[in-house]
Amino acid sequence: MTVFKQEIRSQRVPILIWSLSIGLMISFCVLMYPQMKSEMDQVTDMFSSMGSFSAAFGMDKLNFGTLIGFYAVEGGNILGIGGAFFAAITAISALAKEEKERTAEFLFTHPVSRVRVITEKLLSVCAILLIMNAIIMICSVCSVLIIGEKIEWDILILFHAAAFLMQLEIAGICFGISAFISRSGLGIGIGLAAMLYFVNLIANISESAKKLKYITPFSYTEGSDIINDRTLKISYVIPGMILMIAGVVAAYIKYTKKDLQ
Repeated sequence: MTVFKQEIRSQRVPILIWSLSIGLMISFCVLMYPQMKSEMDQVTDMFSSMGSFSAAFGMDKLNFGTLIGFYAVEGGNILGIGGAFFAAITAISALAKEEKERTAEFLFTHPVSRVRVITEKLLSVCAILLIMNAIIMICSVCSVLIIGEKIEWDILILFHAAAFLMQLEIAGICFGISAFISRSGLGIGIGLAAMLYFVNLIANISESAKKLKYITPFSYTEGSDIINDRTLKISYVIPGMILMIAGVVAAYIKYTKKDLQ
């Protein structure tokens, strides 16, 4: 597992920066909740009457008077966008950087197959995302404990599990793209994550665009749906996992036959 360890080691600083940035931002929002709690009924009424804007972010179906409702909107957007961007950045460079940094020739002169390299890099991407989410979860739980609110463990765990699945889907797609490029793909990765986020907003606003929810991973991370249903929408999760697997399979097929520069 030499490649796996090296990938984790090389990403130590980005993992720490992104994890603490997202985790602390969510914590600050949670710590602000006690001061805003008395005004949340008015906020709920205001957002519920804002039409398309409220529907885009699922705020028309949430009660801001509860911590979990407040957390779903504030924490959901921070974790959703931040986690998606980090997943895309990490996965899009996993394979491409060997050519970009001209280390492919050195790596493949060793007795290691391309399949093994791909597998270890894929596992490292999953491990990196798992570490990031664990740190964020710890920050979130600690902030809730500090303000003395009750933790709804079932919803909180489901909420973060959905975010992790979303990140894995984006990572799988970007990992597949990584096999086809030989230069920096950061723009492609971030652009893809941003596009999928806005596709979900459009699907929330327009009834005629609801089918778009089957192609965006943000569809099953909707805080309002998770809180009200207390489960993930499998009809959205399954297509997402298929896209993730397709990206990974494409990476194996392309990279094992690729003429490395």
